[in-house]
Amino acid sequence: MNVIIIEDEQDLAELLAFNMEKEGWQTGIELDGKSGLERVTADLPDLVILDLMLPGMGGIEVCRRLRHHEKTSTIPIIVVTAKGDEIDRVVGFEMGADDYLVKPFSIRELLLRIKALFRRTSLPQEKEKILTRGIVTIDPHRHVVMVKGQEITLTSTEFKLLQTLAERPNRIQGREQLLRDVWGYNNNTDSRTIDTHITRLRNKIGEAGDMIKTVRGFGYKMKVE
Repeated sequence: MNVIIIEDEQDLAELLAFNMEKEGWQTGIELDGKSGLERVTADLPDLVILDLMLPGMGGIEVCRRLRHHEKTSTIPIIVVTAKGDEIDRVVGFEMGADDYLVKPFSIRELLLRIKALFRRTSLPQEKEKILTRGIVTIDPHRHVVMVKGQEITLTSTEFKLLQTLAERPNRIQGREQLLRDVWGYNNNTDSRTIDTHITRLRNKIGEAGDMIKTVRGFGYKMKVE
């Protein structure tokens, strides 16, 4: 696995790289947003570790550009930042981050989150059948979502979230359950993690977004007639 670390604290970046390389992963370090964006676009890594407070170009803008570029739109992004307010988390997720860690954090927790992220994207899917839910078609093996025959580009987290809801049509899914099933660990982040991803998912799948219903005070379900 190839990981690009975009972090202006060089000591921290090198510590992250050292621990990731112990896992057998290849790493690259960029110390500012502009060079980080260029490196990711050129190398197309398997994962980006992205600080928000970067010189030159901020992490939010880097994330936005990566998500709007066809070649990088589905690369998983984990944000690591000292900005831990709820609004910062929400903005990070709205820009397309797959996960969010507030400094200071343990290296072990970051590694666990990375492994959980890749478990949900690399598990064998040969036996998984194509799901058709109304105007939505989900092909888990090819990692493709179609709405009325038009392909929709989703991040790995958005895809897993939609797939999880579609596999349990008309069943209410609590936020905590979705955090476990989609993120792959007991996430201590507040419920806005799920809410923000649901909002992005609804927007991306257009009119099919109406199928994802909010169950007030509990969670969500995909309504299928």
